[in-house]
Order: sequence, then C-alpha cells, then structure tokens
Amino acid sequence: MGSNSYEKPDFWSKKAFSEGFPARSVYKLKEIDEKFTIIKKNSTVLDLGAAPGSWTVFLLRRLAGTGNVVSVDLNPLASDVKADNLFFYQGDLNDAGIRRTIREKGEYDLVVCDAAPLTTGNKTVDTARSEQLVEMALWYAETMLKRGGNFVVKIFQNGDQQAFLKTMRQLFTTARGFKPKACRSESFETYLIGINKK
Repeated sequence: MGSNSYEKPDFWSKKAFSEGFPARSVYKLKEIDEKFTIIKKNSTVLDLGAAPGSWTVFLLRRLAGTGNVVSVDLNPLASDVKADNLFFYQGDLNDAGIRRTIREKGEYDLVVCDAAPLTTGNKTVDTARSEQLVEMALWYAETMLKRGGNFVVKIFQNGDQQAFLKTMRQLFTTARGFKPKACRSESFETYLIGINKK
C-alpha cells in the first residue's frame, strides 16, 4: 500500500509546530491576509469550523489584544488556545441556539471558514458536502457581516465555485478564488475571498 504526503509531516506542518500553531492550515490564512489585507486591528472576527484552532491563534496574534475572536466548532479547540478576547462555542453551526449566540456577539468585521466535511474518497460526495459548508458560511457572511466586512471560505475544487462567486459579487465589491501555496499539491481545496461587503 503506497503512502501519501498526508501521512508524514511536511515543511508546513513542522513550521506550524515550531511556531506554536495546532495545524499547518494557519499558513493558508496568513497568505490570504498578506495578499488581501482582510484582518484589521480592533475587529470582531467570526471563525467557523475553528478546531483545532490554528486560524483562531493566528487571528488572535494579528489582533494583538484588540477586538474579539468568536470561534465555533463541533470539536473543542486545542487546550492551549486561550485569550481574554476569545469566545469559543462548541456546537453545530446550523443549530438555532448557536446561531443566536453568535449573532449576539456580532456584527462582524470578518467571517472566516476553513471547515471541511468528513471525506469519503468519493469526489462527487465530498464536493457536495463542501458546497453545503460554503452555503452555511455564506449565510453567516450575508447575515452577520458589517458593511465593509470581509469573508474567506474553503471550497473543494470542481464544486460550483463560479455560482458561489456570482452570488458573492452581489454581496461584495470584490470576490475571487485563490489557492494558497500552503495547500498540499494533491489537495483539491481552494478558497473564495469576498472583500468589502456592500
């Protein structure tokens, strides 16, 4: 049975560990922020599908004690992901109670979602599940983002990203796809970026 790069730590995984991040995914958000300047001091940020917490940690470091990060996931964050301006809620993002709690902490300057579905190995099924997560994240962006706010969501390629971008162009001044260098070469994930909510 052959091995693949998911089975052993790569450059990004080792770098994440050495810099105190729970997972390599942090460098995707870092590159997105460097290119699009989505994170601003004093922001209130919503991190959907946050566990184990790499994006949350990066957001907290970028905010440097200002603003707030509201993180939500079915699973807990890593035990060392803590801050006075972090509010974590464990639960289903489609649950009415969780939505109410998140709304009470908003409105938001930035909504990010690096959530991925449980994959089956069947690209059609996995892509459809990814699209459902994008729809959910887009609902949060549409409902809870401030005017001028920004949005980032992961989507599996071959999903209907052109349709999502068309919807996002009605909501944002700029909407485009972007694949960070830190994505694994064999991965079919990419990101949709919405800048400046109308």
